[in-house]
Amino acid sequence: MKIEKLNINGKKESIEVLDKIFSAKINKRLISSVLYKTNANYKGRHAKTKQQNEVSGPTSKIYAQKGTGNARHASRKAPIFVGGGVAHGPKGERAYKKRKLNKSEKKLSIASLISEKTKNKNLVVLSDFNSEIKKTKEMFNILQKLEISNSLLILDKSSKDKVEKSIRNIPNIKVTDINHFSAFDIVKFKKTVFTESSVKELEKRYT
Repeated sequence: MKIEKLNINGKKESIEVLDKIFSAKINKRLISSVLYKTNANYKGRHAKTKQQNEVSGPTSKIYAQKGTGNARHASRKAPIFVGGGVAHGPKGERAYKKRKLNKSEKKLSIASLISEKTKNKNLVVLSDFNSEIKKTKEMFNILQKLEISNSLLILDKSSKDKVEKSIRNIPNIKVTDINHFSAFDIVKFKKTVFTESSVKELEKRYT
């Protein structure tokens, strides 16, 4: 299939792209499953407290079992004492199951999301950036002219190196490359923007 390609001046051309990425069947159930797993795996669960068996110190009884008139206790590691273990506290990252995402799921979900963006006219393909853009104001004006806002920019390495510094302070715009984006990133932004070279890099993974 052919889709529209723009240069930085807004001039329109066309580019041939793979149907199985840009016009694939939109699988909502798969997208939902992949987003759930991705989100669950992103969450940092680092809080951890020491249980009774993890607290350092002697294990001897704090006083005799009988004859003192006090309640019976073992060591001071018990949760009822200050400095003792914590009962039912968070157990850290190891206590949570990592949800597996296989390559096929990732590929199909990305293709579904890109096809959905194409269908809703929220996908933009730009010509590669041939020269470095140093000023944020200049980059902002280019994006404004191309009606690119609230967008994920998936660029080829050469284009990314030329515009990353000028674009990073523009709100609601994220710049990444073909190796560092996920289904979660595509959903987060209204538009997805590729360069011609990043489209070709993506297509290599599906052939």
